[in-house]
Amino acid sequence: MSEQRRDLRVRTKAFSLRVIRMYSALTKSDAVAQVLGRQVLRSGTSVGANYREASRGRSKAEFISKIGDCLKEIEETEYWLELLVESGCVSARKLADLLDETRQLIAIFTTIHKRSKDGS
Repeated sequence: MSEQRRDLRVRTKAFSLRVIRMYSALTKSDAVAQVLGRQVLRSGTSVGANYREASRGRSKAEFISKIGDCLKEIEETEYWLELLVESGCVSARKLADLLDETRQLIAIFTTIHKRSKDGS
């Protein structure tokens, strides 16, 4: 496995752990925060799992498909995080670093997806 792939495996796992900690810190009595938080928990933790599946893809088509799943899940995570902020459940300051990492991962997976489809 290449160093880049190993680094992204570590990074997506660290991202998942950050999402878990964020969800654990949400106010338990706020129903909206809990619903949105569960959505972030589901999509945010699936990015790393999908990336691991992509890394073990049996074909280029399978790899491209799983990377597409990673991209879909990380973009969905961004949406739920934005809703947590814009609904007032969590301050923008508290989620700034997590949103920044989310957007960086979106850029990385977008690049991987495009290059894989183009054959680069």
